[in-house]
Amino acid sequence: MSIWEYANPVKFMQTSGWLLPWVAGATVLTLVPGLVWGFFFTPVAAEFGATVKVIYVHVPAATLAINIWVMMLVTSLIWLIRRHHVSALAAKAAAPIGMVMTLIALVTGALWGQPMWGTWWEWDPRLTSFLILFLFYLGYMALWEAIENPDTAADLTGVLCLVGSVFAVLSRYAAIFWNQGLHQGSTLSLDSEEHISDVYWQPLVLSIVGFGLLFVTLLLLRTRTEIRSRRLKALEQRERMA
Repeated sequence: MSIWEYANPVKFMQTSGWLLPWVAGATVLTLVPGLVWGFFFTPVAAEFGATVKVIYVHVPAATLAINIWVMMLVTSLIWLIRRHHVSALAAKAAAPIGMVMTLIALVTGALWGQPMWGTWWEWDPRLTSFLILFLFYLGYMALWEAIENPDTAADLTGVLCLVGSVFAVLSRYAAIFWNQGLHQGSTLSLDSEEHISDVYWQPLVLSIVGFGLLFVTLLLLRTRTEIRSRRLKALEQRERMA
């Protein structure tokens, strides 16, 4: 058995149809307890006050915003190299999810940062790179819609994904590359001095897992929809040519 078998639309639809209920169930079992635990059963932080609760949405969303683009990069490269349509459609399906996660990260970051920094926005390296990443998501989606031929659209959006990956990397490591800026360092770190307390860390990890499973659930749903839409357009084109 080869992993490339799942690049076949029929095989993907069969496997994803079986997998989807299990992933959706796991999403509920991790995301709901993680958020409830974090928002209602963790103490108020001495430095951040009640705004520390935003961490259970902000950090998972920001993590996904970056990693979804990386996933899109990988699937776009698979399309450009091996021409598997499912990989191109998976990248297309992931883009709106990544855009929403980036927007959530920006909004929750402003809500968290305003009491701490005294401003809703600062041209901080990480914040700026995240804003640019958000614009790349919008551009990626707009390019798909602007080009009628799906293969050409997949080619051009794949190239755009390669360019945007620079900002995905910057979004992840901007706080390390540049010492200036208001944004704090990594919330989860191997360094015990930087790592948050276990009372916050445990529900945060559960929330991150839940958000990750939520992405997989939405990705499977949207990719299945894209495959059906492609089939429908192909049938309509055959009817017009008949």
